[in-house]
Amino acid sequence: MKKYGSLLLAALLVVAFAATGWANTGGITIALGSEPTTLDPQIREDGGERAVNDNIYDTVLARTPEGDLMPSLAAQMPKLVDGDTWEVTLRSGITFHNGEPLNADAVVYSIKRVIDPEFNSEQISFFSTIKDARATGDLTLQVITDGPDPILPTRLYWLKVVPPKHSKDPKFAENPVGTGPYRFVSWQRGQHIDLVRNDDYWGPAPQIASVRYRFIEEPGTRLAGLMAGEFDLITNLLPEFTSHVPKSVNVLGLEHPIIILNADKGVTQDVRVRKALNYAVDKQALAQGLFEGFAQVAQGQLLSPSFFGYNDQVKAYPYDLDKAKKLIEEAGAAGQTIEIIGTSGRWLKDRDLVEAVADYWKKAGLDVKVRIFEFNEYLNRLFDRKTRADSIFVVSSNELLDADKSFSAYYKAGGVGSSNTDETLAGLIDAARSKTDAQKREGLYHQAVQLAYDQAYFVWLLNIEDIYGLSARLVWPGRVDARLLVREMQIQ
Repeated sequence: MKKYGSLLLAALLVVAFAATGWANTGGITIALGSEPTTLDPQIREDGGERAVNDNIYDTVLARTPEGDLMPSLAAQMPKLVDGDTWEVTLRSGITFHNGEPLNADAVVYSIKRVIDPEFNSEQISFFSTIKDARATGDLTLQVITDGPDPILPTRLYWLKVVPPKHSKDPKFAENPVGTGPYRFVSWQRGQHIDLVRNDDYWGPAPQIASVRYRFIEEPGTRLAGLMAGEFDLITNLLPEFTSHVPKSVNVLGLEHPIIILNADKGVTQDVRVRKALNYAVDKQALAQGLFEGFAQVAQGQLLSPSFFGYNDQVKAYPYDLDKAKKLIEEAGAAGQTIEIIGTSGRWLKDRDLVEAVADYWKKAGLDVKVRIFEFNEYLNRLFDRKTRADSIFVVSSNELLDADKSFSAYYKAGGVGSSNTDETLAGLIDAARSKTDAQKREGLYHQAVQLAYDQAYFVWLLNIEDIYGLSARLVWPGRVDARLLVREMQIQ
């Protein structure tokens, strides 16, 4: 009866939303910078999708707001039973929103689904060491890795578990069903997504009854909506307006804006040009001018100091416009065209950053063509190596807090976002992944950081803070992993 009571509540809330407005039902409205490209939680690397699905689905492990790993669907932390096998024990009595049981078969299915090459998940770098999974009981399973993997528990923090039957429905990507604290209600394309509280949730009951997600690309429009009382939370609050909103929250985040440079063809094939593109950008000016100090200069690597593998001996390329010009002239590239791909609204000041970098490169002597795409098409260009441009802007967020995720995706040849075929670099990354000796593993990553820096495979820019605007009635402290977990929010 409890299950049907929740379904009835969902139906009544839908009617109430239409009649009285969302906020009057005890709900909140969150404004995102981009609309999800899908609501299948395993297929795309899409922050808009995560913002919604983090509340519909649970993961095997979770993190505290401060970033510490903890059990979630798992009843306890996974146990290493031999060099490449981990045992996971699940909580009992959990069901998906449609009544399917959450058991070992469901978790095994979810693992096999996301690592299947034919599924072609853009999230594969999170799970790159997992080669198989098998149920050993109704609530126990084993995860088998391709050699030792010391961070397998961290990977399970990313694994959203999907229902084996419903996920085969052709409309699954627009009708998600999870085990999480909120149930999906509807998706009005281009307008909003609505969720309601799952009163059958196995964990602590959320205070907030419902949440609506709006998709507002322009940061100024999000700000205006917050000031007008239309939104309760906005992402990517412009730094210059933190003192003007009812409340703001800022957390030193995981996001690193970088420019991926195509090392295999075009004007960026020459390492002198790639180095010049780094010297040409005044990163400190970007941190202060664009972000009002809510950012730090990235130290020549796609890692924060708190990440495993960070090399504190590598520093940022200094701003040296004369050196940049000289290198471009030496490479015979002066006046040549370079294309830079970006998007607008997904990340804080993303378009502004792309245009600022383009201006710096023009001053160094290149003809720069900026192309800004709608987010779905931008993702196609980011992850399709066949159409890879000379340079493409991306903001990478490494929720695993370990070099393996960033390096497997962007550094290693063949990674979903890489633009090099450096076999030596790939070998270092592969070797580090399976090292159980932490000191040796760290040493391999330090070598990889130095090699990528010397070859200038990227323009490393900043590590930016996550800045949110909140309504006066919403209470939420933020999280280091940037997840928007509505169950942690309260209305006062």
